[in-house]
Amino acid sequence: MRHFGHIAPEVRKRLFHQEPCEFGADSPARLLSAALGATLYSPATRPRLAEDILKQAGRGVVSMVLCLEDSIDDADVPAGEENLVRHLTDLARRPGADLPLLFVRVRTPGQIPDLVRRLGPAVRTLSGFVLPKFTEERGAPFLAALAAAEAECGRRLFAMPVLESPELLYRETRVQTLEGIFRAVDKYRDRVLALRLGVTDFCSSYGLRRGPDMTAYDVQIVASVIADVVNMLGRADGTGFTVTGPVWEYFRVQERMFKPQLRQSPFLQVQAADLRAQLIEHAMDGLLREISLDHANGLLGKTCIHPSHVLPVHALSVVSHEEFSDAQDILRPERCGGGVLRSAYTNKMNEVKPHRAWAERTLLRAEVFGVANEDIGFVELLAAGLSD
Repeated sequence: MRHFGHIAPEVRKRLFHQEPCEFGADSPARLLSAALGATLYSPATRPRLAEDILKQAGRGVVSMVLCLEDSIDDADVPAGEENLVRHLTDLARRPGADLPLLFVRVRTPGQIPDLVRRLGPAVRTLSGFVLPKFTEERGAPFLAALAAAEAECGRRLFAMPVLESPELLYRETRVQTLEGIFRAVDKYRDRVLALRLGVTDFCSSYGLRRGPDMTAYDVQIVASVIADVVNMLGRADGTGFTVTGPVWEYFRVQERMFKPQLRQSPFLQVQAADLRAQLIEHAMDGLLREISLDHANGLLGKTCIHPSHVLPVHALSVVSHEEFSDAQDILRPERCGGGVLRSAYTNKMNEVKPHRAWAERTLLRAEVFGVANEDIGFVELLAAGLSD
């Protein structure tokens, strides 16, 4: 699979200076963690689950979570497990089916080995499990169960812990909780693909819910948690993990209080005023702003609950030609001693040593999401994806 692989080759050639690379479930973990992109959640109880997965893969989705936890009623868990096993077994019997990276969000550690056994050979359709309400105490049994199931089935299985517990939110327990989470995930570092933020649960602890005009970063108590998670778990010194952005809850807005957050000029320049109106109508202007703030705050990828959110996440993850040029200049072998140089775009300073970690991350993102041509911006990427 590859990002924007659903777009015609001739269109990709027009859009990209460097096209996104191909990758698969067996690719290196470092590549996969950056490539997750918009991870689309789906209840495991959906009656046409296998067809839904194939349809979304055909629309550019590269990672999905099949949920047995908060998205379904407690009473529906046995039926959800049965439905999940049946449909994944069906997918495993379809030779040549192009599947996204598939993860199952479980409720208890015991579900992991149980589902792996019930899947049998069909476990090859799975890339791993999402572990809810993760702390050191609650998370360690999940990770141990994952390691045991992996050894039993002989397939690499990744974990994606969800950071959403009240202990992480409350100031008096936050640092201790983060230290414990680090100990737990560091012990299983090779199996932890990414850490996911559960901002909806954070808000629920205080009876809050952000509106479509607000991002997670406008809710200060949530923003403070994101900052501390990145501070302690997302460092670029080799100890950190990929941390993904919070879910965006809206996909259509009837009435808004504030002005739209999308400038007109980028859309008018490419005669895409109708696209701007469509994005605003479906609350995508708030989503686009939040994705930009995710990147600025060290997050990559995003939890999504609606297919319409996938393309905006991927379009804003593409590396601009300017970013790519700066990153390449910073990482040239002759620059290893440091120093300062003017950007090839003559609009900024590139300081080699302080900007090196940014450049390395940028080139990894460029590998999986591609580099836009010099005259291509996010509007053209959105328009191409929507018109395909």
